[in-house]
Amino acid sequence: MDYSISRHPEFRYKTEFQSHEPEFDYLKSLEIEEKINKIKWCQTANGALFLLSTNDKTIKFWKVQEKKVKKVSDMNVDPKAMGNGSIASSSNSSSSKSYLANGVSPDGPYNYLNNDFSFPPEGVPSLRLPLVTSHETSLVARCRRVYAHAHDYHINSISNNSDGETFISADDLRINLWNLEISNQSFNIVDVKPANMEDLTEVITSAEFHPTHCNTLAYSSSKGSIRLVDLRQSALCDSHAKLFEEQEAPGSRSFFTEIIASISDIKFGKDGRYILSRDYMTLKLWDINMDSGPVATFQVHEYLRPKLCDLYENDSIFDKFECCLSGDGLRVSTGSYSNLFRVFGCVPGSTEAMTLEASKNPMRRQVPTPSRPSRSLGNSITRVVRRGAESASVDANGNSFDFTTKLLHLAWHPTENSIACAAANSLYMYYA
Repeated sequence: MDYSISRHPEFRYKTEFQSHEPEFDYLKSLEIEEKINKIKWCQTANGALFLLSTNDKTIKFWKVQEKKVKKVSDMNVDPKAMGNGSIASSSNSSSSKSYLANGVSPDGPYNYLNNDFSFPPEGVPSLRLPLVTSHETSLVARCRRVYAHAHDYHINSISNNSDGETFISADDLRINLWNLEISNQSFNIVDVKPANMEDLTEVITSAEFHPTHCNTLAYSSSKGSIRLVDLRQSALCDSHAKLFEEQEAPGSRSFFTEIIASISDIKFGKDGRYILSRDYMTLKLWDINMDSGPVATFQVHEYLRPKLCDLYENDSIFDKFECCLSGDGLRVSTGSYSNLFRVFGCVPGSTEAMTLEASKNPMRRQVPTPSRPSRSLGNSITRVVRRGAESASVDANGNSFDFTTKLLHLAWHPTENSIACAAANSLYMYYA
């Protein structure tokens, strides 16, 4: 990314490489797709980029480094003996004189085949050391580690620790702790698998390390709860340090209640004070110092509530949308259908709510719907409910919704006010 302060950043293609290949588990008769589920950047070192990537079963640690391509630009031969860049005796037909390997004629005044030969005081002008120069650079990706055979179920999350040495990987029932330098051993730190699988009531949907406290991590569940875990308490974190969940409103329970309550993604804020969670209908912002409920709720799909039966029939209700926070913590964002994504202001008193389309012309319509305060929570942030576009049958631009085009993945730059959105086979980057 190259840009000056006076203009927007310019993104240029850097490199690409194949991370995973299709595999087949012969013991379980299971085909493992090469599709990558998650990518996480690691700490850089010596100008090289490091990242973790995972498919359903295997995690890989990659190093991407710029290598200089070196070439010999000046050979150890006499220029008079050169023909098209090679020795004249083999490629220059216009000369019948033979030359030695260093380009000097054996018939010259200094016959190198003479045993009594000695270097003349003025030197040999035709003898030169070859020169090696760097003409271009290329990016080379190398797999440093492969972390495999540690998950029985599909990996849904990876998160690197602030200590720069460890990371976690999570599947439906377990969270494992890894050391970046040790690929053949991991430690199981969370296990929600019951003794009898018939007693299973919830699964792990997402997990993330605290951005600054290396002993703290959070994970979400399909029941809509977030658990904060302290690794100092015990080796196996069976119990949580804090539980964040919103109580169900009386009389509001339906067949879809548990499905739409399932959290698909969680993200810590940059300072680690807040956790952003995304369920099917809403975005919620949680203060880790207050577990009585979210400090703010942003309605994303409330207009789809009358269509839950149709969404269940076509499996759209199980779509897993990601969420993200801006580096300054002032805004949150998440994706939706018809390649739309929504941005909300999350500072106290903000009514900012925008709906944009991932396309070359992203500004579809601003939705400045005023926030509706729910109740005050003392000195903490006022709990608010903020709504996006809320038509029951059309999108923010008055068009019918297309549930086949969905914006599931997006990420905010950690320091710049730019956001990347993945829609279909395209990546859109926006800068404000």
